[in-house]
Amino acid sequence: MIDSDGFRANVGIILSNEEGKLFWARRKGQNAWQFPQGGIREQESPMNAMYRELYEEIGLGSEHVDVIGKTRDWLRYRIPKHLIRHHSKPLCIGQKQIWFCLRLTGDDSDFNLSSSDKPEFDRWRWVDYWKPVDDIVFFKRKVYRKALTELESLLFS
Repeated sequence: MIDSDGFRANVGIILSNEEGKLFWARRKGQNAWQFPQGGIREQESPMNAMYRELYEEIGLGSEHVDVIGKTRDWLRYRIPKHLIRHHSKPLCIGQKQIWFCLRLTGDDSDFNLSSSDKPEFDRWRWVDYWKPVDDIVFFKRKVYRKALTELESLLFS
């Protein structure tokens, strides 16, 4: 779903373990790491999209996580001009995301990066809370910082 301003509705997932480390995954075949995220389908709530993406991308179901909270509003980022697909209609210039903060209630053996036909990730690891801000592609850095800042108190209160 792309809104009238050109932003695609999306969810982001910040998943922590009991030590407060965050799930960090490498995009398949690339040296690019990110949090799980994905688009919201028409007639799908952000919460339902989050659970669908959680399963499709890392193989976890609702029984493996507790939802701790989410961002109050959409957080937006723009795609660099050279990456915009100008032939696509409607034109997408970026993403608007609701970020969810989850805590793993299962264990590491519950992860399955091949739970969908087209796996998104090929590796994962637990990282310190602020590490993703340093490692994420430059155009997502500000939105990662905003999401982590807003949700930090939910994990470390």
